[in-house]
Amino acid sequence: MTTFTRIPEGETPSISIDVSRRLSKIDPNVYGGFMEHMGRCIYGGIYDPGNPLSDSNGYRTDVLCALKELDIPVIRYPGGNFIATYHWQDGIGARENRPSRPELAWLGTETNQIGTDEFMHWLSVLSEGKEKRVEPYFCLNMGTGTLDEALAWVEYCNGTRNTYYANLRRKNGHEEPYNIKYWALGNEVWGPWQVEQMTAEDYSKKAFQWGKALKLLDPSLCLILCGETGHSSWDHKVLNSCIQYADMHSIHIYTSSKAHLANVTAPLSAERAIETAAALIDIARIEKGIPPSVKQTKICFDEWNVWDPVRAPGEQGAEELYTLSDALGVAVWLNVFVRQSKWVGMANIAQSVNVISPLMTTKDGVIKQATWWPLYLFSKYMRGWTVGVHVSAGAYDGATEPAWLQGVLEQGASWLDVSASVNEEGVVSLVVVNINETTDFEVDLTGVGKEVEVYTVTGKDVKVVNVKGKEDVAVTESKWDGQGKYKFPKHSITLLRWATGKKITEVVKQDGIRLDTRKLAWSEE
Repeated sequence: MTTFTRIPEGETPSISIDVSRRLSKIDPNVYGGFMEHMGRCIYGGIYDPGNPLSDSNGYRTDVLCALKELDIPVIRYPGGNFIATYHWQDGIGARENRPSRPELAWLGTETNQIGTDEFMHWLSVLSEGKEKRVEPYFCLNMGTGTLDEALAWVEYCNGTRNTYYANLRRKNGHEEPYNIKYWALGNEVWGPWQVEQMTAEDYSKKAFQWGKALKLLDPSLCLILCGETGHSSWDHKVLNSCIQYADMHSIHIYTSSKAHLANVTAPLSAERAIETAAALIDIARIEKGIPPSVKQTKICFDEWNVWDPVRAPGEQGAEELYTLSDALGVAVWLNVFVRQSKWVGMANIAQSVNVISPLMTTKDGVIKQATWWPLYLFSKYMRGWTVGVHVSAGAYDGATEPAWLQGVLEQGASWLDVSASVNEEGVVSLVVVNINETTDFEVDLTGVGKEVEVYTVTGKDVKVVNVKGKEDVAVTESKWDGQGKYKFPKHSITLLRWATGKKITEVVKQDGIRLDTRKLAWSEE
């Protein structure tokens, strides 16, 4: 967590890092990805048969290499809005027998050439060389889909017995179960753009019954409830109704503004959303009498990013050209997840390739957009535990997007947006985002080491972008002796990293209570 004191403009800012204030574990899943059957994400993104850069399976090898750099722990699939008319059985078996269907979310045609088995195989290729596989996170069709269809999909993926859909998977060449843990109970079913929009009451009734049945089939599932923004009456209602089956609660927010300072401060609205959703979770658990020993329901921020749907319409593929301002916004987003690690169990940037993505493909290569670089630095270095930090600095208190954020920020938004972490080896990483477009800040740092690695992302102005053959935004590396003040350049992201020489030992709380779905009662393991 980071605390903030506003000081007059012109006074010297300060940042105090206290490594002994190790607050909460940063779940690696906050660096998750998302791949939807939308635009060029799947077809032309990860799968591009006939391209010289693709392997014998049709997988783009340059995309695989780039995504391996991010060490993505989990990928959400296959939607998104797409899921509301997707029927998983269209995407299994012989490819030549798979039907093409009208796709109503993004007004395209789904050929079903990539389905469950292909996506799981692609994940296995992405996982090569990793200690742990990249976990799949599937979303269930609660629009035009049925509970029988959902149960069949889980049985197909996870079944071990001599049953119909487990045998169908075996018949299709996959003897071993996929053991898919994460399953979402629908996507944005509250939205008027959905094929089957629901009221909170109708969704709650449906999600409760689906949750009960799915847990009966496979008690090991981690079920993710369909929330809204985290600060809505929808979230309150569905949590109160379904908290028994909500291992995580999903919320979605996208931010953007044409004005730089509104653009980079907008992700602070997500911080308030996380705090609000966490309180709603506590209320639901208290009112339903869930024992305190039951594992805490976490927030799954499974769609987030900087996205202007007017600038990059979804039905046209949503291919954003990201600026340095957007990169600073993404860095503030990631700072929020680190600061709020107590509550966030997963986050999935929407999306991982081509569609509002930091990674874009051309026929002969990939482009790492400006927003790639903060994602790369965080996923590589901001691991372990959140560390307590205090910032004293000037602040921005002008117009915000959304407008309500301005009233929430009682001291304004600090010019220096900060988070810090410490990993198991005792290495501290401090991220400082200078959102000011015109001013460098010389800052007093307390608690910093003497041999500091420095990673900086900036550019000539906040509008600069990366395009094919011209990378104006990237990471530069340097060293600092940790002495005196450190100057954080205007419109920049800086990561300072140093060793404390002390390894961290984690004490893990044991959970000993589970829900008996047949009795709807809690019992000892």
